[in-house]
Amino acid sequence: MGPSGLERKALDIIRWLANHRVMSMVFKALSDPTRRRVLQLLRGGPMSAGELSGQFNVSKPTMSAHFAVLKEADLVHAEKAGKSVIYHLKLSVLEEALLGFVHSFAPGAAAPKPKKEPAR
Repeated sequence: MGPSGLERKALDIIRWLANHRVMSMVFKALSDPTRRRVLQLLRGGPMSAGELSGQFNVSKPTMSAHFAVLKEADLVHAEKAGKSVIYHLKLSVLEEALLGFVHSFAPGAAAPKPKKEPAR
Protein backbone atom coordinates (compact mmCIF):
# COMPACT_ATOMS: atom_id res chain seq x y z
CA MET A 1 0.00 0.00 0.00
CA GLY A 2 1.38 3.42 -0.98
CA PRO A 3 1.64 6.52 1.19
CA SER A 4 -1.53 8.50 1.90
CA GLY A 5 -2.05 12.03 0.59
CA LEU A 6 -0.99 13.47 3.93
CA GLU A 7 2.16 11.33 4.03
CA ARG A 8 3.02 12.37 0.46
CA LYS A 9 2.56 16.03 1.38
CA ALA A 10 4.80 15.58 4.43
CA LEU A 11 7.46 13.87 2.29
CA ASP A 12 7.25 16.71 -0.25
CA ILE A 13 7.77 19.26 2.53
CA ILE A 14 10.74 17.31 3.91
CA ARG A 15 12.29 17.11 0.43
CA TRP A 16 11.72 20.83 -0.12
CA LEU A 17 13.32 21.70 3.24
CA ALA A 18 16.29 19.44 2.51
CA ASN A 19 16.76 20.96 -0.95
CA HIS A 20 16.41 24.47 0.48
CA ARG A 21 19.05 23.70 3.15
CA VAL A 22 21.46 22.26 0.59
CA MET A 23 20.88 25.18 -1.75
CA SER A 24 21.52 27.66 1.08
CA MET A 25 24.78 25.94 2.03
CA VAL A 26 25.92 25.85 -1.62
CA PHE A 27 25.19 29.54 -2.14
CA LYS A 28 26.93 30.40 1.13
CA ALA A 29 29.98 28.51 -0.14
CA LEU A 30 29.80 30.27 -3.52
CA SER A 31 29.48 33.71 -1.93
CA ASP A 32 33.22 33.94 -1.35
CA PRO A 33 35.64 34.55 -4.26
CA THR A 34 38.36 32.39 -2.67
CA ARG A 35 36.02 29.41 -2.44
CA ARG A 36 34.81 29.96 -6.01
CA ARG A 37 38.45 29.97 -7.16
CA VAL A 38 39.12 26.73 -5.24
CA LEU A 39 36.23 25.09 -7.10
CA GLN A 40 37.58 26.40 -10.41
CA LEU A 41 41.01 24.97 -9.64
CA LEU A 42 39.49 21.60 -8.75
CA ARG A 43 37.76 21.44 -12.13
CA GLY A 44 41.22 20.56 -13.44
CA GLY A 45 41.38 17.54 -11.15
CA PRO A 46 42.08 16.64 -7.52
CA MET A 47 44.58 18.80 -5.65
CA SER A 48 46.15 18.66 -2.22
CA ALA A 49 45.34 21.22 0.45
CA GLY A 50 48.91 22.50 0.14
CA GLU A 51 48.67 22.91 -3.64
CA LEU A 52 45.39 24.77 -3.29
CA SER A 53 46.64 26.93 -0.42
CA GLY A 54 49.70 27.86 -2.48
CA GLN A 55 47.39 29.61 -4.95
CA PHE A 56 46.24 32.14 -2.34
CA ASN A 57 47.88 34.74 -0.16
CA VAL A 58 46.04 33.76 3.02
CA SER A 59 46.92 31.88 6.21
CA LYS A 60 46.51 28.13 6.61
CA PRO A 61 43.73 28.57 9.21
CA THR A 62 41.85 30.80 6.75
CA MET A 63 42.16 28.19 4.01
CA SER A 64 41.07 25.47 6.45
CA ALA A 65 37.94 27.51 7.17
CA HIS A 66 37.27 27.82 3.43
CA PHE A 67 37.73 24.06 2.98
CA ALA A 68 35.32 23.43 5.89
CA VAL A 69 32.60 25.55 4.26
CA LEU A 70 33.09 23.74 0.93
CA LYS A 71 32.90 20.35 2.67
CA GLU A 72 29.81 21.37 4.66
CA ALA A 73 28.09 22.31 1.39
CA ASP A 74 29.21 18.92 0.02
CA LEU A 75 30.93 20.62 -2.93
CA VAL A 76 34.24 18.88 -2.29
CA HIS A 77 35.35 15.51 -1.02
CA ALA A 78 38.46 15.35 1.16
CA GLU A 79 40.62 12.24 1.07
CA LYS A 80 43.58 11.56 3.35
CA ALA A 81 46.70 10.48 1.47
CA GLY A 82 49.50 10.03 3.98
CA LYS A 83 50.10 13.42 5.55
CA SER A 84 48.22 15.24 2.78
CA VAL A 85 44.56 15.92 2.23
CA ILE A 86 43.44 15.64 -1.38
CA TYR A 87 40.35 17.56 -2.44
CA HIS A 88 38.01 16.46 -5.22
CA LEU A 89 35.25 18.55 -6.78
CA LYS A 90 31.71 17.16 -6.45
CA LEU A 91 30.24 18.87 -9.48
CA SER A 92 26.93 16.97 -9.28
CA VAL A 93 26.03 18.69 -5.98
CA LEU A 94 26.68 22.11 -7.52
CA GLU A 95 24.62 21.23 -10.58
CA GLU A 96 21.71 19.98 -8.45
CA ALA A 97 21.69 23.12 -6.29
CA LEU A 98 21.77 25.40 -9.31
CA LEU A 99 19.01 23.44 -11.04
CA GLY A 100 16.94 23.54 -7.86
CA PHE A 101 17.42 27.29 -7.71
CA VAL A 102 16.34 27.71 -11.33
CA HIS A 103 13.31 25.45 -10.82
CA SER A 104 12.24 27.50 -7.80
CA PHE A 105 11.45 30.29 -10.29
CA ALA A 106 9.49 28.05 -12.65
CA PRO A 107 5.84 28.87 -13.36
CA GLY A 108 3.71 27.40 -10.59
CA ALA A 109 6.55 27.31 -8.06
CA ALA A 110 5.41 28.46 -4.64
CA ALA A 111 6.73 31.87 -3.69
CA PRO A 112 8.74 31.84 -0.45
CA LYS A 113 7.13 33.59 2.48
CA PRO A 114 8.96 36.78 3.42
CA LYS A 115 10.80 36.67 6.72
CA LYS A 116 9.74 39.19 9.30
CA GLU A 117 12.70 41.24 10.37
CA PRO A 118 12.98 41.79 14.13
CA ALA A 119 12.25 45.35 15.27
CA ARG A 120 15.33 47.32 16.23
